[in-house]
Amino acid sequence: MHYNSQLYIQNLQQELAPLQQQIVAHSLYNKVNSIDALNTFMEYHVFAVFDFMSLLKALQIHLTQTELPWIPKGNPVTRRFINEIVFGEESDIDKNGKPLSHYEMYVEAMEASEANTKMISECITYISEGESIAESLIAVKAPKAVQDFVNFTFAVIATKEVHKIAAVFTFGREDLIPNMFLEMVKGIDQKSIDLNLDKFIYYLERHIELDGDEHGPLALQMIEELCGTDAQKWEDCIAISKQALQHRIALWTAIEDKIEVLSQRELV
Repeated sequence: MHYNSQLYIQNLQQELAPLQQQIVAHSLYNKVNSIDALNTFMEYHVFAVFDFMSLLKALQIHLTQTELPWIPKGNPVTRRFINEIVFGEESDIDKNGKPLSHYEMYVEAMEASEANTKMISECITYISEGESIAESLIAVKAPKAVQDFVNFTFAVIATKEVHKIAAVFTFGREDLIPNMFLEMVKGIDQKSIDLNLDKFIYYLERHIELDGDEHGPLALQMIEELCGTDAQKWEDCIAISKQALQHRIALWTAIEDKIEVLSQRELV
């Protein structure tokens, strides 16, 4: 390439670093130290586990061939990268060797710790019956931060601008997952929790393992390919990624606030 793509990438990373650091250093992690706190976290966060798959599938639709007849489409390296992540997210192996999507794995982990899965399950039912994402979230009375988070994801998907979808995927989700989940594991005090957290810990470890090694560099390569020398696209990536990170911070803060409210009730 005739342009210095590293300068674009470095600028983007520098712009996003303060928000990413806010997420990695968020005080929520230290509050998830009881089974009630953990269940509250999962009851909110499961919506992010759910909508991530649509973000990924949108990339698969734009960057690989999903229509008939099949013809070669896009960059083979990017195709393999996206298809590998789809394979891992949609049909991974659980701790017992059973094929499951990460969403289904997460719901099973919630059930094992006796978290409430009613809201997310009813939301999926509404969606499967043809209701819009926004209407389904309202119907199940999802918390505002959850609605804002999920609606933002689908608004980005609706743009059909693949560089924006890829940016939210890379910098709002994949790029952060290893650090976020490592912090979460540190925040859980195993001694104070009696219920079975094996499935949840397995889910976290799978994400750290799958997302922490080679996906990061490949995701940056995808962004580089999609933006090329177009300065406006690089600016778009910065702007949309900042919005994604701000929604993540708002979600984390809402979960922390809910945990604090519940803990205050226990003290009364």
